[in-house]
Order: sequence, then C-alpha cells, then structure tokens
Amino acid sequence: MFASIQKGLRYIQMSHTDCGNKLMDEVLETFQIWRSLSMKSCPYDNAVAEATFKITKTDFIKGQRFKSLTDLERELRDDVH
Repeated sequence: MFASIQKGLRYIQMSHTDCGNKLMDEVLETFQIWRSLSMKSCPYDNAVAEATFKITKTDFIKGQRFKSLTDLERELRDDVH
C-alpha cells in the first residue's frame, strides 16, 4: 500500500488497517502515522468505514482531478454536507 504512494509518506497523517505486523508497525512509527483500527470484537464499525470509503471512491473521487489540496478539501466538505 505505502509503496504505491507518489508523494512522501510524511504527508500522511492516518492509515486505516485491520492487521498489525512488524513491518506495518515500523512504517507507521517511522513516519508518525496514526493508526485507525476497528474496535475489538466489533465488526460493525469496520463495515461502516468500508462502506463510506467505497462511496467516497466511487461517487466522489473516481474520475476527478483537483488543482490543489484546498480544492479537494472544499469539494469533499461540500459533498459530505
């Protein structure tokens, strides 16, 4: 996942991951990336997150080009509201 990122990892603030392994732990710690996890023994919050990510990718991001991060943030805020 991280190998496909074209900008530096230092720009990433959070990553959602269901698994933990030594390599993932080292990458997150090295780049000071906060880990977002589902609550233990609660599959429902992960389902909500995955559904939200899918809708965001298919309805909002797919095919879009943003001139800047500010444009992306503004459009995403408008789409959510």
